[in-house]
Amino acid sequence: MKDLKEAYKTIEADHFSPRMEISFIDGAKRETLCYEKVTWNIGGEEKGLRYGENPGQEAALYRLVNGNLVLGDVEMLQPGRHLASVPELLQSGKHPGKTNVTDTDNALNILRYLMEKPTAVIVKHNNPCGVATGSTLAEAYFRANKADRLAAFGGAIALNRDCDMETAKLIVQNYAEVVVAPDFAPGVMDVFATKKNLRVFRIRNMSRLEEFVAKHVVDFKSLMDGGIVAQTSFSANARKPADFMPAYCNRKISDKATGEIRYEEHRIGRLPTEKEYADLVFGWLVEAGVTSNSVLYVKDGATVGIGTGEQDRVGVAEIARDKAYTKHADWISWEMYAKPFNDLRLAFGEADGAKKQAEIMERTKAEKGGLPGCAMVSDAFFPFRDGLEVGIREGITSVVQPGGAIRDWDVIDCANDAGVAMVFTGQRSFRH
Repeated sequence: MKDLKEAYKTIEADHFSPRMEISFIDGAKRETLCYEKVTWNIGGEEKGLRYGENPGQEAALYRLVNGNLVLGDVEMLQPGRHLASVPELLQSGKHPGKTNVTDTDNALNILRYLMEKPTAVIVKHNNPCGVATGSTLAEAYFRANKADRLAAFGGAIALNRDCDMETAKLIVQNYAEVVVAPDFAPGVMDVFATKKNLRVFRIRNMSRLEEFVAKHVVDFKSLMDGGIVAQTSFSANARKPADFMPAYCNRKISDKATGEIRYEEHRIGRLPTEKEYADLVFGWLVEAGVTSNSVLYVKDGATVGIGTGEQDRVGVAEIARDKAYTKHADWISWEMYAKPFNDLRLAFGEADGAKKQAEIMERTKAEKGGLPGCAMVSDAFFPFRDGLEVGIREGITSVVQPGGAIRDWDVIDCANDAGVAMVFTGQRSFRH
């Protein structure tokens, strides 16, 4: 019988060329981007990516080394200013595959906006499962892991400060695929060595991440027939409270009998407090790394519930809510019994485990999954008030969204009816 586990130990042959060029041609004008393949020295042998998204898919990582592309007035990231594409591999175990690289890249994509405070970003399957700031790096990691301890299993962890021993000891309590940080304190690599398959990357120039905030690159997406969509990469424009706009719209009202058209102003009644603004900024910047459609709930500089990749906004608001409840219950279980919520019946027997689960769920419901006081973040406008009402029923006090819906007036009225502060960004944050 075939050992299916062996497929994940496979190292695909890499037949990709050592160099690659992509040219944009307009008549006699040619602008070319030049890339070279990235490899690491592992056990005395130069190796590239282990495999692609799945075993059986070859993959290669390329870094931009030269180019002269200018697109309108968009400032492109200059070649040679590498960061995530050329990290130092300090520990490999199973050397990196494509998903390790892209998860790490998206963690850095979020982290670039959050460099002021110690911050930890945990990404799983190219979406954040926990993001948090803290007074120390260990506190930031603890809070990020607490946000979704289950999903963090096998995730990629990005830290914006040198990894100290306290943080390292917390990290190895769970299973992680990747840790990336500017550097590692003495003894930390010995701690990580106890996890033989953990990939550890060092990016010494991570302090330069902030320089990437307003820079753009060409973002390529391959289609199923080999076609390519090229776009400039996304950058969040609203990065501080002053960049947000108080929710406002002019409602167009037509009188069918007379044909008269009038406009009715709708303004948000309450602006966010300083604390709410801090969470709205934090949440909107985390949103830049979340697959759309998405809704987030955040509080005190940490994610509480993250809903990703849904087709309707009400549904994703409900998924983020439900995840907040589920993760809240699991964390209570972990704190009380050092067991996942779903394992309580196995650990304590059917009757006693069921009783413990019921008690935890009662507490979770009473605490509404930690959602009261949260900021609600939406990557696109609410087309109707029903999406916002999902958060309002759970006790959110503020919301940020792009604005621009035909029924903005109804959503503004909904927020005003509940005494909820709301601001617009004027920029959608879709990510596909």
